[in-house]
Amino acid sequence: MATGSPGEGLLDSCEHRGNFMANRLEQRIQILEDIEAIKKLKARYCAHCDDDHNPDALTALFVEDGVWEASGIIRAEGHDAIRAYFSGLRASGRIRNSAHNALNPQIEVAADTATGHWRLIMLYTGNLPTGEVQYFRIVGWYREEYVRVDGEWLFQSLYCQVEENAPYPVEADRIPSPQ
Repeated sequence: MATGSPGEGLLDSCEHRGNFMANRLEQRIQILEDIEAIKKLKARYCAHCDDDHNPDALTALFVEDGVWEASGIIRAEGHDAIRAYFSGLRASGRIRNSAHNALNPQIEVAADTATGHWRLIMLYTGNLPTGEVQYFRIVGWYREEYVRVDGEWLFQSLYCQVEENAPYPVEADRIPSPQ
């Protein structure tokens, strides 16, 4: 024989479903917030690359044992190696100006780790050994792993696959000099 008031089990069921839905909604919102935080991490990465490949700022975006790698160029493991690579790139003067554009993010979050795939279009002004200036474009993609450390998303690894790195013709007198 049933005890309690009529509908008591139904109310318990509704309350349980309500708690489940609230928790599920909180999880979904957290995932969206994590994705947005990772997009901001990527935006900072692009901005620091466009800031003459700022070695200290770029290194700070990676965990201590992080990896930065570009196809056919280098694999830098750890803060010291990442900083050294970007310091060398900056000191070489090969790139005068750059515009890194990371597009079409596909980010998957799993608790405190995540993965991301992005398309890349980069335009840059190159200083040639002859002293001439050449304009280049790079087309490729990024494959990345992220980890949340003390509430902040950082790169665990960043791999850039360059599909095309080619000059493009621009009449030099149409490009303003840097100020």
